Amino acid sequence: MPEQYDQRTAVESRPGRPELARRCRRVTEARWFAVTVLTVILLNAALLGLETYSGLVEEWHRWLQLAEHGCLAVFTAEILVRLGAHADRPRGFLKDPWNLFDLAVVLCAFLPLVRENTTVLRLLRLARVLRTARFLPQLRIVLVAVGRSLPGTLSFLLVGALLLYVYAMVGWVFFGRQDPEHYGSIGRAVLTLFLLMILDGIGDAIHAGLEISRWSLLYYASYVLLASFVLVNVLIGVVITSLEEAREMEEEQEAQDAAAEPSPPPQDPGRPQEDQRLLLERLTAARQALDALERDLVRTPPPLAGATSTPPTAGARP
Repeated sequence: MPEQYDQRTAVESRPGRPELARRCRRVTEARWFAVTVLTVILLNAALLGLETYSGLVEEWHRWLQLAEHGCLAVFTAEILVRLGAHADRPRGFLKDPWNLFDLAVVLCAFLPLVRENTTVLRLLRLARVLRTARFLPQLRIVLVAVGRSLPGTLSFLLVGALLLYVYAMVGWVFFGRQDPEHYGSIGRAVLTLFLLMILDGIGDAIHAGLEISRWSLLYYASYVLLASFVLVNVLIGVVITSLEEAREMEEEQEAQDAAAEPSPPPQDPGRPQEDQRLLLERLTAARQALDALERDLVRTPPPLAGATSTPPTAGARP
């Protein structure tokens, strides 16, 4: 008996979790919920900016602290609602990296070591600003694209550093004595070429180089071609490729979330049969009415030519 009672209780308690998940999911998918959380995130960012003014902090310290506690309460309620939305499938909550990020940001605020360290607490509050990516799909795609482009960006930086070093050494060899201000050492040469990579002062550099040697035109032209056009276009290509991959990942994630949604409850199997029976009865009645009308048309003789449609009067002879 106790085992049967426990099994019966477990079976009766299971429907509560899908119902809780359905209600919480309805809240998280509502537009007002996303707008409210995004507003609180922006308010938290504004509070961080206000705390940089020492005079304002001394005057409004209590109100700023209350506002911070209010923001933390809203974030805690939000993460609890999101946890409730995954009550029927808890693993789905852990599979989303944004959920893990939000959970870590909220939980760290309650740790004693974090709350006692002002610098860490402010950095943690600053991390909340990144949560705006959850409510802005395009921003989320850009952040994912930036993360996926890091390996290609590191390769770009390695090639760029190698190019800078080679051209800096060539510039030091040819222009180090005549122009020590820009090429007097490898460090000065690298700084000069780094500024020339964004075409800052390229005209003055070419004019100063022509006074030293005509070959400087070839030096600057080849460097600008490789650094400002080839490498930059390669970096743009890497970022665009990562952006497309991030967009495809976002679409696949949305498709998986849609597939993981619980199916609607099945309809009553007797209802379609009843509707079908009513439809058959209506069709039968309509068919009988058409048959009766057809019989009436066959029995009625066609009117003679020139005959009037006026029925004969009473007592008249044919």
